[in-house]
Amino acid sequence: MWPVLPPLRAAVEPAETLLIAAAGGIALALLGFPAGLVSGSVLAVTAAALLGRPVKVPLALARVGYVIVGLLLGAVVTPQTVKGFITWPASILLLVVAAIAMIVATTSYLRVVHRWEPLSALMGASPGSMVQVIALSTELGADLRAIAIVQTMRVLLLTIGIPTGLALFGLVAPALPSLRGPAGPSSLPEMAVIVAVSAASALTLMRVRFPGGLIFGAMAGSGFLHGTGLVSAVLPWWIGGGAVIVLGAVVGSRFAGTSPRLVIGYLGAAFGSFAVSLTIAGLFVVLVAYLFPFPVANVVVAFSPGAQDTMMVLALALHLDPVFVGAHHVARFLVVTITVAIAARRLTNKEK
Repeated sequence: MWPVLPPLRAAVEPAETLLIAAAGGIALALLGFPAGLVSGSVLAVTAAALLGRPVKVPLALARVGYVIVGLLLGAVVTPQTVKGFITWPASILLLVVAAIAMIVATTSYLRVVHRWEPLSALMGASPGSMVQVIALSTELGADLRAIAIVQTMRVLLLTIGIPTGLALFGLVAPALPSLRGPAGPSSLPEMAVIVAVSAASALTLMRVRFPGGLIFGAMAGSGFLHGTGLVSAVLPWWIGGGAVIVLGAVVGSRFAGTSPRLVIGYLGAAFGSFAVSLTIAGLFVVLVAYLFPFPVANVVVAFSPGAQDTMMVLALALHLDPVFVGAHHVARFLVVTITVAIAARRLTNKEK
């Protein structure tokens, strides 16, 4: 057998990954699985990675996907949803308490039950902010392999479990995901303005290293234009569907180069820590749903301890309010980033 040349491999491996993602996503979508495109693509690529396939998504393509999804999220913003932002401080405050409770409880679980050392337990317990967690773990000498598996498994379980759980409780109807934005005449000049503004705001947040900056920046640009009523054009649904599949492939490709045996070795810590954080999130979801008249599905995704970008993709696929979900995840990111960074430095100083 002739060896595959490096330039050819660089093209073949991403193409195979995207085909696998598309097959999985379209299959679950056709079966009526809620958020089937993202859940199916994540599952298919994860399975391929664990079977030893060289799954890979080019960074440039992933970035384009984030911008497109952000643009689509912004397209469902209306002047009414923007006005509602000022009514959420109480639920955001409860989310802050929930995030801190998750960190404390999950860190304690990993230390007591699985005997992780304090720094690795803290990094593994962080609900979101995965980029920061990996960077801090590398810098401070925590167990990077264990942390990466536990963190990635949490994102995987949330991506698959949230749509299924919401559908089982009748909170989101299982149907083919509609990625069309609000009704309105689509025009090339308007689309050019939306793309330009969204891309500019996305690049700005990325350059200041705001986590999920591409998706949140594009959402902010598109949301401003749509929320103020300046534009009404939206991207074709098939472009949005393709972007969701790409980002599902990005999540699944995090298992590239990971052997099933290695994953199995950390399954106890992954499932156990996930159960602890999900239990706390569930308690706060029930409290918020009882105190405020918010749609339960919005609250579930807003309080879920997953990566900001992945949760925003779910918000899009499940037709939720992106402003509500986004505001809460930004608040959680700020709390987690500050809390984990301060705690990690203190733990490191104590060990010296």
